[in-house]
Amino acid sequence: MLNKYKTIGQPGEAETIEKKSRFIATVLEVTTSEQAENALAQLRKKYYDATHNCFAYQIGEHNEIRRFSDDDEPQGTAGKPILDVLKGEDIKNTLICVTRYYGGTLLGTGGLVRAYGHAAKEGLLAAGIIEKKRIQLFYLEMDYTLIGKVQYLLRDQHYTIRNTTYLETVKFEVEVEAGCQESFKEWIIENTNAEVSIQEGEYTLISVSL
Repeated sequence: MLNKYKTIGQPGEAETIEKKSRFIATVLEVTTSEQAENALAQLRKKYYDATHNCFAYQIGEHNEIRRFSDDDEPQGTAGKPILDVLKGEDIKNTLICVTRYYGGTLLGTGGLVRAYGHAAKEGLLAAGIIEKKRIQLFYLEMDYTLIGKVQYLLRDQHYTIRNTTYLETVKFEVEVEAGCQESFKEWIIENTNAEVSIQEGEYTLISVSL
């Protein structure tokens, strides 16, 4: 399992104009090919009167599922430029469909490549790119006299304290990026003279805006 990867923050849509042709990019998160194909079917219904509905998507930790279509545009001028936008940013579990309404002026193969690629990028900007990180929660228990010191240490190294519990002792719930657990434990022990009790918690995914 990947410890971190990039995907979109939310569904997005953007429209661009090139020589009177309208290009409408729709960007959606998809986690299966069935989900992607269902979304495409809905978009084809929505834009039933469009000249073309070209798309690309890649799904999986290592982009195991990857598909694109020129939808009767000249080969290599639409689907591949859209896919290249996803590949360039390594955006996972994402579908981009670019709908074209022909404006009466031919763009040529180079113009089509640029127009579809530009529309796809604008769609991604509208959706926003986030990084999903796999983290493990750690519970640090200590005497009240150590609160200030441990808070400073954690914040200085940009660790997030998710929750604090005040009872006979104080317990911090801390997010630690997967793959860094051992170094985190060694660092805490060394910097607190082993005066802090460390307990490992569950794994979870968090989202970070980029």
